[in-house]
Amino acid sequence: MQKKFLSNLILVLVLNVLIKPFYILGVDAEFLKRIEAANPGEYGEYFAIIGLTFIFNIFLDLGISNYNTRSVAQDKNVVQTRFSSILSLRMLLVFGYVFLLAISGYFLEYNTHQFQLLALLGFNQVLVSFILYFRSNISGLMLFKTDSIIGVLDRTLLVMMCVLVLWSGWYQEALSIELFVLLQTASYGITALISGWIVFQKSKSFHFKWNPNFFKEVLKKSLPYALLILLMTFYYRVDSVMLEQMLPNGKRETALYAQGFRFFEAFSMLGYLFAGLLLPIFSAMLSKKENVSNLTNMSFKLIFAIATTISIAMIMNSHEIMKWRFENTSLDLEIAASSFQYLMICFIAMATTYIYGTLLTANGSLKLLNYVAVGGVILNFSLNLYLIPKFGAVGAAKASAVTQVLTAVAQIGVAYAILKLKTPIRDCIEVLLFIVLLSFVAYFTSEFEFLTKIVTLVFTGVILSFLLRLIDLKEGLKLLRK
Repeated sequence: MQKKFLSNLILVLVLNVLIKPFYILGVDAEFLKRIEAANPGEYGEYFAIIGLTFIFNIFLDLGISNYNTRSVAQDKNVVQTRFSSILSLRMLLVFGYVFLLAISGYFLEYNTHQFQLLALLGFNQVLVSFILYFRSNISGLMLFKTDSIIGVLDRTLLVMMCVLVLWSGWYQEALSIELFVLLQTASYGITALISGWIVFQKSKSFHFKWNPNFFKEVLKKSLPYALLILLMTFYYRVDSVMLEQMLPNGKRETALYAQGFRFFEAFSMLGYLFAGLLLPIFSAMLSKKENVSNLTNMSFKLIFAIATTISIAMIMNSHEIMKWRFENTSLDLEIAASSFQYLMICFIAMATTYIYGTLLTANGSLKLLNYVAVGGVILNFSLNLYLIPKFGAVGAAKASAVTQVLTAVAQIGVAYAILKLKTPIRDCIEVLLFIVLLSFVAYFTSEFEFLTKIVTLVFTGVILSFLLRLIDLKEGLKLLRK
């Protein structure tokens, strides 16, 4: 299993490092910059509304995808026996999702334009939810290469279309958020059709099934996953909605917050990729009563080294990065850069939860994970209520940093208590040394030129990762030889 994890991780990283960061930091950020320059606050409005669609996105799924990945990994026949029934149930859930979005828009007093944008973004989330369900079958079948390609297909298509619009000179009209959203719709629609066809080939058939007893059984088993995802999405996305609603200049403040958030989101893809690979592998290993300590330690050290190196490099260069990418000046620059610094602290914590949260999910420890998530929601909402009026976007980023760090620590504690994980003392010392030495280098290079600082920190992080065995080539080769 460790061999499969390592070999497929390489493919996943290559595909995603090439495509998804370019989309977020190239295409999406360029739309953000141009639209905000022409009409300040328009992208902030979009960012707040898409945050709302993400919060309620779980009602399109109710935890079925995670439950399905785990089930298929343990029994490949599930794809043939349950595909039609589960897909039929997901179709019914769409109606509930649309209703919740409409009610939320009404209570938030959205105008006609905002409702139109909400409808388009909601439809995109419906397409994404079906893609994720199809991918849960592909991943559960251990078809990681196929899943990796499907995982970047929508962004690849979107990048191609957006490049034509932004830089080819072919599109002469003024840019708008609606155009950007419609391009997303086209890419998601094509990807949904292709991924659905792949799963259809494995299931052999599909027809709509009205099976209340089966629906009840699946929902009963998947609702703990749904509650967990709802709670975690709430404290991950509610900040943008609260910013836009609570401040007089909320749309512009949300747009500045989105600038740093886009970088944070691009880097967070790395952790998400780890989780996507580890969930079926952890599930299969735990079902066979295999020891997961080695794989857990290896994956944590690897992602921790990557996340910490990136975060320190970004924090030390936050002002230069925001000025370079979005051409910010004066107060706007200070707000965007400061928010970005706290969000990069979130990145380290979130990368950790992608390992230990995934392990606990694979183990079925949803009750304990939900307790942690409830605490995170209460803490995040309370901090946002207090910090946003005082500090705006920076306050929202501070609230996220505190929440993510504390929930990550709680998940690690639960994982060690429940699964009796064992970590050598040497591993702990190596991790601490890595943090200290990289921070030491960051301090003494703080006056270097922008690019020199980034290159020096990244190079130092890579060297330290190998020297301190956070990335252990010998162990990796040993696993591959097996």
